[in-house]
Amino acid sequence: MRWTQTLIPTSKETPADAQIVSHQLLLRAGFIRQLSAGVFDMLPLGFRSLQKAVQIVREEMNAIGGAEILLPALQPKELWERTGRDKSYGENLFALKDRHGRSMVLGPTHEEVITELIEAYVSSYKQLPLSLYQIQTKFRDEYRPRFGLLRVREFLMKDAYSFHADEASLGKTYDDMYRAYERIFTRCGIPFVAVEAESGPIGGSASHEFMVLTDAGEDTIVTSDNNNYAANLEKAETGDRPWTFGGEPTGELLKVHTPGLPGINEVGKVMGVKPKNMLKTLIFRTNDSKPAQENVTHPKWVAAIVRGDHDVNEAKLRQAAKKHFQADQIELIDDPQVREKWAIGFCGPDKAVNDVETVVLVDSDAAQGGFWATGANEIDYHVRHFNWFRECGDRLADPRKVVVADIRNAIAGDPSPKNDGGKLVTRRGIEIGHVFKLGTKYSVALGATFDDARGQTLPIIMG
Repeated sequence: MRWTQTLIPTSKETPADAQIVSHQLLLRAGFIRQLSAGVFDMLPLGFRSLQKAVQIVREEMNAIGGAEILLPALQPKELWERTGRDKSYGENLFALKDRHGRSMVLGPTHEEVITELIEAYVSSYKQLPLSLYQIQTKFRDEYRPRFGLLRVREFLMKDAYSFHADEASLGKTYDDMYRAYERIFTRCGIPFVAVEAESGPIGGSASHEFMVLTDAGEDTIVTSDNNNYAANLEKAETGDRPWTFGGEPTGELLKVHTPGLPGINEVGKVMGVKPKNMLKTLIFRTNDSKPAQENVTHPKWVAAIVRGDHDVNEAKLRQAAKKHFQADQIELIDDPQVREKWAIGFCGPDKAVNDVETVVLVDSDAAQGGFWATGANEIDYHVRHFNWFRECGDRLADPRKVVVADIRNAIAGDPSPKNDGGKLVTRRGIEIGHVFKLGTKYSVALGATFDDARGQTLPIIMG
């Protein structure tokens, strides 16, 4: 085809709103054109390039036994309500009503729809395993679309789903998919790193992300300087960090008036301490409705305590709460009743430790005796010279009440979880692929079952 027979609108000027080089070049070379925030026209050169990438993806999916399908972008919201993902996706989910008042969504992904399809047609172990994939337009109501094609509201995505009778079959397909992704990115000439990851709102157990390292990335990747560990920030663990609740008090508790201060840095300035010498206490509500008992057999609250310059990692906190206290679901709550009970923003560890309805998870760096500044359990007040053992006493020794665990975001310089002397390093990256072991989350919620060789009805295992 001749240049004069197609549309290639090049430009010498760099668009003012194009923040990164890839976005600038795609616009100037006439590959794409922005129609609205997060929505782009794919022009002839851009579409040809996209089709080449699509063909590579299709070839690799077919090579591992995937069967291509095409599912509707418009989905009944009722399916999402049955799995609970209408809430976990929140405002990122495009929701609408048709002329008859039926609630619908534009799919950012298709776990619900594919599971509903399998529920209708698969009923025997003889029909498993099965792998299906599609290359289809997805929608996500991004609050702030940016970086060209990297953070958009409408995009093309390959999503694949596998169905199994047992974990061994799932494991094989997971490995096949992992290797297929490696081949796809290698054939496309994209340098990548695979990292351990949290499953996020999609759910499931094992999960790996494929990342491109770039300063323009919005994700934080944590690696070991020994090159034997890599994870995203939500998943990244740290190695052993020594702790002790012992330590002599540095003085009597001193209450300090700290009204109307916007954050921990400002509180620290008023109190004359650095954030690393302060404790933060965050309160999470569990889903347990059983009455509270001594030793918190059924806790109503989970208190997470970290150093003032650290951030709670909610994914790790949830895992620790489930492991140590059988709290299946927890959520950060800040309603008027919670604010009144806990003096949110001014809560101290001692109130949580001594509350019969509460269990406490303390990060290792925060589990040190001696001097701390922290909340006074009273609105507009903090205290200095908090000492763990003096203020909390013997309850610190009760593992049914207080557990020290890795519950914060990893940071550069932390020991590697391999405990081999390596130190953690943080870098920026962009997610370009993700593989999951979904398990039975969707099959249980949507009733997708099969009969095994003994005639027993079981939920289908998904990947």
